[in-house]
Amino acid sequence: MPRRSRIDAPGALHHIIARGIARENIFQDDRDRDDLLERLGTILEETRASCYAWALMPNHCHILLRTGPTPMSTVMRRLLTGYAVSHNRRHCRQGHLFQNRYKSILCQEDPYLLELIRYIHLTPLRAKVVDDLESLDKYPYCGHSALLGKCKNGWQDTDYILSLFAETVSLARRRYREFFQKGITQGKRPDLVGGGLIRSVGGWSAAKTLRKAGAYQKGDERILGNGDFVENALEQAEENLECRYHLKANGFDFERVVTRVANLAGLSSSEVLASGRYRKTVEARSIVCFWAMRELGISQSHLAQKFGISQPAVSMAVTRGAELAKLHNFSLIED
Repeated sequence: MPRRSRIDAPGALHHIIARGIARENIFQDDRDRDDLLERLGTILEETRASCYAWALMPNHCHILLRTGPTPMSTVMRRLLTGYAVSHNRRHCRQGHLFQNRYKSILCQEDPYLLELIRYIHLTPLRAKVVDDLESLDKYPYCGHSALLGKCKNGWQDTDYILSLFAETVSLARRRYREFFQKGITQGKRPDLVGGGLIRSVGGWSAAKTLRKAGAYQKGDERILGNGDFVENALEQAEENLECRYHLKANGFDFERVVTRVANLAGLSSSEVLASGRYRKTVEARSIVCFWAMRELGISQSHLAQKFGISQPAVSMAVTRGAELAKLHNFSLIED
């Protein structure tokens, strides 16, 4: 059975779980952990994705991300591939480090955002990586300590989460920790990480109750949310897929995108493709990268080869291109 594609869109909230192959450890020491976090911070800044929660465990990691202009799959591919190469080189290791496909769950923000943050940040305590809550409060390899102000990193979006608890930081931190402590007795919470529909409605008992009442909800393994949220997400994903097929069926490829952007920018196609830092050319290339990736599904690595630049540079170009297209109200398809 073929794997289903991931569901994503700018602003989408994802719970990511990446495990070591055969459940082997992906971190051997703190230097490994620091390496992954440094890479994560760089990639988040370049792609303008937001991270609200994270926890590094010996053989897996949890990350709660909100997608920016760059697709979540690109963010995670850069993070995991870059880290795996570095890890293998440092430990004289060969072969895959992570399972072939990380788990990604598209999440409904209300009412799951705070529940997911608490669940993810409690992972080290549940797994006995730390001894007690006081140790977790200052544990540097989990986002909980950053929310409490015990550890600092510039890439975790603590301001947004704390604002959900109170206007002042001190009161917000106190309320967050009270909320957090209440979750300790809740255990593993299969309703947050289990199967699609069962997860969405709060467990098997809730699902059976709904079925007995004749109320059926749409479910999907890739989505955490109520029936309406699941259905809307699937419809949006289908629309995006149909749009991509429609563009390709009508002859839209990389060269066609370049031609369209050249016309909008008042440049020739060769000028758009030329190297150099001329502002108008850089902006045109950025829009090409954005449309080629978002609308046609062309990979960052392919775009990097086309323009003779690095993948991080492509990622920044996609972010810049999204802003420029919106600013100038540009459309790929002519009106």
